[in-house]
This record gives sequence, structure tokens and C-alpha cells, in this order.
Amino acid sequence: MYYPYGFYFDKTYILIIIGAVICMIASSKMNSTFRRYSRVRCHCGLTGSQAAERILNQAGIYDVSVERVRGNLTDHYDPRSKTLRLSDVTYGSDSIAAIGVAAHECGHAIQHQKGYVPLTVRGALVPIVNIGSNLSWVFIIAGIFLSMNQTLINVGIILFSFAVIFQLITLPVEFNASGRALKILDNTGIMYGEEVDQTRKVLSAAALTYVAGAASALLSLLRLVLLFGGNDRD
Repeated sequence: MYYPYGFYFDKTYILIIIGAVICMIASSKMNSTFRRYSRVRCHCGLTGSQAAERILNQAGIYDVSVERVRGNLTDHYDPRSKTLRLSDVTYGSDSIAAIGVAAHECGHAIQHQKGYVPLTVRGALVPIVNIGSNLSWVFIIAGIFLSMNQTLINVGIILFSFAVIFQLITLPVEFNASGRALKILDNTGIMYGEEVDQTRKVLSAAALTYVAGAASALLSLLRLVLLFGGNDRD
């Protein structure tokens, strides 16, 4: 196909577009599901922070603090400081969605307490991923400008692959935390049958965002391999 001088259409951009679309769909699904069940009050009357405290205590965890963090769905567990941070929409809300998210983060704290291997591996990868993600494009761009130096490009691709591995390891960590959360909520009586099912929908929608992130990362890696991997140029 003819293109105007100086213009070249890179077909591999389709992979990036597919990844972006997948992430947008997953994010939209998560936001709509959370909004829906954030309007449904849990029978227990506990707020997200109160439910988290109860779950942690029942699990025998007394050295994890529960704090409020700004933002929308910025909830996370920090294993370094043993802090469970709940966002504005979770911390003080007594909704099904809020308590489900809080329980999910408690699931991570329980994983940490029990030495859950995928969580440990993911934690060990964090510094490597932080460095690799910043340097990968430096090596790739340097390789391109240095007459397509394949060694530098390959190093960049390998560094980028650590971010993909991190995304893949995140999947079992998140699925396991959600499974623990649902079991805890059911067994402790914080939620009853229908409420547990509603919470499962919220956590399943959240899990889709991690699946989408992993798929997008894989597609980006595939694009790099198709563009530069194994190109032995004269």
C-alpha cells in the first residue's frame, strides 16, 4: 500500500489499541459495579474501616493499622509498614461495595501474615520492576539510534518483560485475596448469602482490571518482540 512520503503506518499499534480498549472496558465495568453496590447498605452496619478492624482481629492480626487515604478506589495494603489504607469511598461507608473492598485488602494482610508465596515473589520483584520499567525504553531507544544495536534492544525488551511477569504474578495474588475475603465475610456473619453474592460481583469486576492490565502488558511485550526481537540487521 502506498503511503505519503515520510509517513509509515505501524500495524503493531493495533496491539496497543486492543490493550487500551480492554483496560477501558474493565475499568468501566469496575466503576459501574462499585457504584451500583455502593448504594446497597450492608445489614451489619459496619463501615469499611470497622469491618477491616474486625476481620484483622479475628485473623489474629493486631500489628496492622487501618488508615484513610485520599482518592477513589486507591485502597491497598502496604506490607512494608503493615498498613491497610482505605480510600474515601471505602473507609467510612457501610455499603456492600465498601466492606467487600476492605475485606479484600484484609486478604492481602492475611497473605502477608501467612507468607503467601506469590505475594512474597511479587514484593521481591517491585524494585526490579521499578528500575526495569524506567530503563527498558532507554536501552531500546539507544539501540535504535545506535544503528539498531540488537544487544541493547534485547536488554530493553528483557527489562520490560519483568513488568509483564509482575502483572502475571499479581493475578493469583488478587484472586486469592478476593477468595479469602468472601470466605471471611460469609463465615464471620458480617454478610449473609445474597450480600456475599453481591460482594463477589464487586470483587470479580475488580479482578477484571488486573486481567486487563496483564493482557495489555503482554500485548505491549508482543509488539516489542515483533518490532525488534531477533532483528539481525546489516
